[in-house]
Amino acid sequence: MARSTATESPWFRRFHSHDTAPARVVCFPHAGGSASYFLDYATALAPYADVLAVQYPGRQDRFGEPGIDSVTGLADRVYEALLPWTDLPLTFFGHSMGAAVCFEVARRFEAAGAAGPAHLFVSGSRAPSRPRESAVYRLPDDELLAEVSELGGTDARVLADPELRAVILPALRSDYTAIETYRCAPDAVVSPPVTALTGDADPRVSLDEAGGWARHTTGAFELEVFPGGHFYLAEQRDAVLEVVTARLRG
Repeated sequence: MARSTATESPWFRRFHSHDTAPARVVCFPHAGGSASYFLDYATALAPYADVLAVQYPGRQDRFGEPGIDSVTGLADRVYEALLPWTDLPLTFFGHSMGAAVCFEVARRFEAAGAAGPAHLFVSGSRAPSRPRESAVYRLPDDELLAEVSELGGTDARVLADPELRAVILPALRSDYTAIETYRCAPDAVVSPPVTALTGDADPRVSLDEAGGWARHTTGAFELEVFPGGHFYLAEQRDAVLEVVTARLRG
């Protein structure tokens, strides 16, 4: 399939094209997040990699599309959309819900015997074998928004504006439904090395839960801990990028 077809895909935003890069990094956002969350990361990674940021339906320029309320459903669609982009070695970086989605996309590449990611970075996420038993997605709108506000990562001005809240709520609810109902077999594994990254004060992910990703790869595993909460990667961008670029350089 021609690359031009992939470029026009609604599933990806390519902020800095870099066809001659040695690798391609695919960034998967958190619940309620959008591709633009990774704009700064894409800019910083541009010397080392061509970056695709995944755009889930139901947000920004995809507001008119219904959200997909299952991790496996999202993974199916992203996997199909990524197939034209395997001309460069892939690396996946997923934050929070995005970690589960990128893990499932990697599983689909392996099941198909296709050239999948060479490395997975799973950030701010419990291991798939350690699901969080919660049902935020069933809460009334105000309580769901309070949960989002507590974690950070969403512009407070958006949450304070009634019209904007109404716009983002459907995507938030479908995303929370996806991650909170996600279950996978405890012995599900991928072959690429996995690096788990987490904040030392994350109220939703303990160090033990992040370390549980070790059982989901047959390759090497590392746990990188940074100061901060669930969205530590905003304040610790340079430190996170140092870890990612070190792996990209091999």
